[in-house]
Amino acid sequence: MTQTPIEKADAADLPAAAAGAVPDAERPETRRELATARLLDTSSERSLESLALGVGAVAFAVVALVALPVFRFESAPIAGPGSVGQYAAIASGVVALLAVVAGRFVLRERGRHGARLHVLDYLDIAALAIAHAVIAVLGWTLLADILDRGFVGAEVFALPLLVLSGAAAAMTAYITFYSATHMDLQLLAVVLAVFLVFGVLASMLNASDPDWWKDNLSALGMSSNVSAWVFNLTIAVAGFLVTTLARYATRGIPTANPKGVGRVRVCLIIVGIFLACVGIFHVDKFFALHTGVASGMVVAYGVLVIGLPRWITGMPRAFVALGWLFLAITLVLAVFFAIGYYTLTAVELVGGILIFTWIVLFIRNAAALEQDSRKA
Repeated sequence: MTQTPIEKADAADLPAAAAGAVPDAERPETRRELATARLLDTSSERSLESLALGVGAVAFAVVALVALPVFRFESAPIAGPGSVGQYAAIASGVVALLAVVAGRFVLRERGRHGARLHVLDYLDIAALAIAHAVIAVLGWTLLADILDRGFVGAEVFALPLLVLSGAAAAMTAYITFYSATHMDLQLLAVVLAVFLVFGVLASMLNASDPDWWKDNLSALGMSSNVSAWVFNLTIAVAGFLVTTLARYATRGIPTANPKGVGRVRVCLIIVGIFLACVGIFHVDKFFALHTGVASGMVVAYGVLVIGLPRWITGMPRAFVALGWLFLAITLVLAVFFAIGYYTLTAVELVGGILIFTWIVLFIRNAAALEQDSRKA
């Protein structure tokens, strides 16, 4: 049986204790070293939980202290420019970015994650960090806006302002650090869904053109304001997250078709790349290219749905049928747009929701199939 650092220290001190000497483990400096080793040990869930709490405490202190010179210990509105909501959202975004990066590198030090990182791994970490940061910024901004409409004309006093902004940062740091150190495919799918919903919703609520929906969903990214920037960044990062999911979700899936998993992976990667290109190439400046990659994403999804039963033979029939249903609805909506019955925005919204719902469900079904194969 492998001894823990404490057991090794106690065993080494037995002869000294028998001779009447003070054991090394009882010395103050030795106890401090052992306590530090336990704190930095990431091999247990308790250690990770302690680290997450520590990260949250540091975030609380730093953000609250920085708020002192920012607000000069004065009252501030709940939402809007110069508000506690704006400060908490921006600070939480920075905290989320750093917490995810720290969490992923802490996880790398654990025995089962000690492999050398490659370029794609660094890009995955960057995409995860950006996604969590955007979720934090938009989430706290939306919450502050809701509270501001509930407490019309109210201001936050100086001391509660420090506490609230620090608490928002602490909660963000704890959640994002925990997410980064416990990231799996299903959690990554949830992050993708929340990230997309928050990003698109924030762009809709802050669009400079209130009639954007009369054109298409991509009209949200046509202007040069913050709303357009958020929309384009959301779509681009979401596309990269889909490619990340494609690489990890298709590992270890059992199938009777040796080439099937590779074809599924290629189709998902194409969907992710084309989605990222939708955010990179704005519809007002690159109309043909933007339309081409958006259409290509739907085509890749259709090929994936049609070929899935042959490529991954053990996939549940209910999920296969659901894929056909989603594809049929998307094609019917496209026909409705062609005859002028539906707007392009409605087609894009419903089609996008169906495609990403299918991707999330695919991840869950693939994980279930892999788990069943291990038990067999």
